[in-house]
Amino acid sequence: MRRYLLLDDNRALAENLAEILRDEGHQATVVSTGAEALRAVGATRFDALVTDMRMPGMSGADAVRCIRRVDPGIATVVMTAYPREDDLETARREGLLAVLPKPVPISTLMELLANARRDGLVVVAEDDPALSDNLSELLRERGFSCVTVSSALDADLLSCATPFAALVDLRMPGGPDGEALRRLRARFPRLSTFVMTAWPDLAPLGEGVDVYSKPFDTGALMGALETAHAARPMPSP
Repeated sequence: MRRYLLLDDNRALAENLAEILRDEGHQATVVSTGAEALRAVGATRFDALVTDMRMPGMSGADAVRCIRRVDPGIATVVMTAYPREDDLETARREGLLAVLPKPVPISTLMELLANARRDGLVVVAEDDPALSDNLSELLRERGFSCVTVSSALDADLLSCATPFAALVDLRMPGGPDGEALRRLRARFPRLSTFVMTAWPDLAPLGEGVDVYSKPFDTGALMGALETAHAARPMPSP
């Protein structure tokens, strides 16, 4: 049994989703405000949060930020009818499992929640948009939450909870070779790091750093990431 928190001011919609989850044998808690969500997270360890973006009072982006302070490991799915809104970009910087349009495609949501990994946040630091999008899609298919940066300087702008791993291009705009890697590991010293580079001889070696030469086998990289996730120190309940 998994535990899910559903946050939406449209309570009828949230209750409908909750009923579907309960029919699958899971526990689903429905709340209508960010304040209620914070109280629920303080009392229960949920596997995933599903939240609307636009709500009276505390927005979905603000709710995600506040909830992550209480429970950094919770996986998060955002639902929105306004995919271009500014608050959505704020939420993305927290590291999301997915953003789904309203009306929500139920089968997609159920599959995402079934695979969602607690404490499964990965940073993708890659300036090639096609590769970054491909890696992000593969990560989410395997239940990992994801936040992306496209320059070394962006690494300082992450507002996400602590990631357990990072996929990092060695050469990125905004600094010398390895600058994004240096900044990420300085901020998150225990980060499992997978360096992606066409210049493997330049890659720094050290504990917690694996090197993948471009072009690389994405399946092998995803497998190594899953192994790292399984071997991570378990957080306190």
